[in-house]
Amino acid sequence: MHLSTIDIAVLVAYAIGIFVLAQYVSRNRTGEAETTTGYFLASKSLPWWAIGASLIAANISAEQIVGMSGSGYAIGLAIASYEWMAAATLLIVGKWFLPIFLRNGIYTMPQFLQDRYGPRIRTLMAVFWLGLYIFVNLTSILWLGSIAVSKVAGINQDLALAGLGIFALLYQLRGGLKAVALTDIVQVALLVLGGLMISTLTLQKIGGGSLLAGFHILSERVPGHFEMILRKDNPFYKDLPGISVLVGGMWIANLSYWGFNQYIIQRALAAKSLKEAQRGVLFAAFLKLLMPVIIVLPGIAAVVLAPNLAKPDEAYPTMMQLLPHGILGLVFAALVAAVIASTASKINSIATIFTLDLYAKHGAVKDQGTQVRTGRIAAIVATVLGIVAARPLLGSFDQAFQYVQEYTGFFTPGIVVIFLLGLFWKPATEAGALAATVGSFLLSIGIKIFYPQLPFMDRMGLVFLLALVLAIVVSKLRPAVAGTSIIRTDDVDYRTSGGFNIGALGVVLILAALYTVWW
Repeated sequence: MHLSTIDIAVLVAYAIGIFVLAQYVSRNRTGEAETTTGYFLASKSLPWWAIGASLIAANISAEQIVGMSGSGYAIGLAIASYEWMAAATLLIVGKWFLPIFLRNGIYTMPQFLQDRYGPRIRTLMAVFWLGLYIFVNLTSILWLGSIAVSKVAGINQDLALAGLGIFALLYQLRGGLKAVALTDIVQVALLVLGGLMISTLTLQKIGGGSLLAGFHILSERVPGHFEMILRKDNPFYKDLPGISVLVGGMWIANLSYWGFNQYIIQRALAAKSLKEAQRGVLFAAFLKLLMPVIIVLPGIAAVVLAPNLAKPDEAYPTMMQLLPHGILGLVFAALVAAVIASTASKINSIATIFTLDLYAKHGAVKDQGTQVRTGRIAAIVATVLGIVAARPLLGSFDQAFQYVQEYTGFFTPGIVVIFLLGLFWKPATEAGALAATVGSFLLSIGIKIFYPQLPFMDRMGLVFLLALVLAIVVSKLRPAVAGTSIIRTDDVDYRTSGGFNIGALGVVLILAALYTVWW
C-alpha cells in the first residue's frame, strides 16, 4: 500500500510545521549570548505541561510504538506492564528524587555522581551512557522507525533510516532542549490522536463497525493475549515472569530509566521550580496509563487481522495499512513525530553528557559558546554513528524492544544501587559505587551464562540485591574522606502539594483496577 497525495500532503505539512515551530521557540533575544544552561537545560524555565509532554515524547518512540506493538502481537497485554508500572515509578521520582536533584542544582546524572562520590565514577558512567545511548537506544529508535516508514511508505529502509536521523538532528541542532521540549506538546497530541485512531478503526474492523463489539470479539478470539500476569507454562514467561513483574526486576528497570537516565530526567531538571517539575511528572504518569491503548492494542488486534506476519515488529505498520487515505497520512505523521521527538531528545542528551561531563571537565577552561558549539558537533557525530550502526546491530532481531530491555538489564541493577545509596545512605563511598557498577555487569554476565533459564527480569532483581550488598560492604571497608560529598539532603523538603497527592492517589487506584480486571 502506498501513500496517496493527501497522505503525503499531511506528512509534509507536519514536517514543515514542526521544524518551523522548533526554530521559532529556539530564537534568542537580540544580543543574547548562547549559554550551556540555555542550550542543554532550556534556561531552567520549562513549565509542567512541557515537562510532562516531553517525558512522553522522549519515551514513546518507534522503539515503543513498533516494538511494544510487536510484543503485543507476540505476547499480549502483559507487555503493558512496562507502561503501567512506569506510571507508578514517576510518582516515586517526583516525590523523592527530584527534590534532591533540584536542591543541589544538578545538570547531568554523571555530575550528581561526582558531587556525591568523586570524579572517577563520573567519567566512567559518562562514557558508559554515551555508548549505551548511541549504540543501543539511538540505533533502536532509528531502526524501528525506519521499519515503519519503509513498510507504510514503500521506500528503501536505509533511506528512511538516514532521513529520520538527519531530520531529527537538524530539528534540534539550533535550539537544543528548548527546541525539543517546547514542541513536544504538539508531538504528543499528534501521537495520542493517531494512536487512538488506529486502535479505534482496527477494533471497528474486527467488530463490524462497533468498537465495543470489536474489543469483545478480540478478547474472545485471543484470550491468552489479555493476561497481565503470565503463568510458567506461557512461552513468553521468560520475558515477563509472572508476579516478578509487579514486585521484582521491573522496578529496577523503571527506576533506572525514569529516575537516573539523563535522556529522561533532563526535562525535569530544566523545570522552572520543583513544584512545576512534580506537576510535569504527574501529567506524564497519567499519559502513561493511556499508552497501552494506543500502542499495545493495535498489536493484539493484528493477531486477528493479520495472523501470519513474518515478524512481530511488522504488526503496527501492517495495521496502518488498513487505514483509509488521509487518516493514514495523519497516523503516519504521528508515528514519524514519535520517532523524530525521541531521536532529537536522545541526540540532545548525548551532546549534553559529552560536553558537560567529558569535554568541559578536561583540559583548559572552555567558554560557554565553545561548549555549545562542541555539543552541536557531538550531536552530528552521534547521529552519523547511530545511522551507520543501526542495521548491523539490530537487523537480525524479531523483537527489538525485548533486545533493548535485556541488554540494558546487564547494567541497570548497579546504576540503581549507586543512585539509591547516593541519595539516601550517607556512608556510601566511591569505592562502593565502583564495585557495584562493575559487579553488576560481571554478575549479570555470569548468571546469564550459568543460569540461562532464569528470566532476565528476575536476574535484574537478583543482581540488584547482590550489587547492593557489595556496595555496602566495600563502602564500610573503604570509607570516604570527610568532605568528599557535596550533595545536601539534610534540608530537602519532601512534602508535596495537595494536587500532587490527589493525582498520585488517582494513578494508584487506576493501576489497582487495571490489574484486578486483567489479572
